[in-house]
Amino acid sequence: MTLGIERDLVARFSAHAAICFDLEGEDVDLRVSEMEEAEVPLENLHEEIHHSAEHSGEAWISWVALSTAILAVLAAIAGLLSGKHANEAMMSQIEASDQWNYYQAKSIKASVLDAKIALATTPNEDDSQKRDRYEKEQEEIKTKAEDKEHDAKSNFHQHEVFARSVTMFQIAIAIAAISALTRKRRFWIVSLLFGIAGCVFLALGFGH
Repeated sequence: MTLGIERDLVARFSAHAAICFDLEGEDVDLRVSEMEEAEVPLENLHEEIHHSAEHSGEAWISWVALSTAILAVLAAIAGLLSGKHANEAMMSQIEASDQWNYYQAKSIKASVLDAKIALATTPNEDDSQKRDRYEKEQEEIKTKAEDKEHDAKSNFHQHEVFARSVTMFQIAIAIAAISALTRKRRFWIVSLLFGIAGCVFLALGFGH
């Protein structure tokens, strides 16, 4: 009968429990939320810059085209890395949730055994050993769950850094297009500054 109670409690818990962990001081639901990969929808701007470079008599416009080509490559790399770390963060969240569910199931079984031992008229050595085993397994499962939470947090931070890098590169390419279309070199200088900022975030992402 006790075994039936254990199974019923575990089944109910597995069906209804929602496990959360602390991320930056807030409770975060581990149920998967969709993470969108950073996109770089700047193909038309890039083509426009090259078109301007081909039909312009000013030599520096060609350098604008070259710099935007480099920025586009860097933006694509940053976008891929941002998406990669977003996916890894999501998978780590799923694995952490599974581990916490397993931890709670073991906790329920240990609690049921404690109640059984407390109500028993004679000590049962098997129940005591089983309870000790559950408690030891709980510690191991908790360690694994916390490691997965840490991995999720780390990957999510890297995803954010690479996403900022993509944003800087996108802005840089857009301003370079303005420079090529208006034939004003100062916009190109601003574009290069945003490109440098993008490179800084890209380097920070690798160094995280």
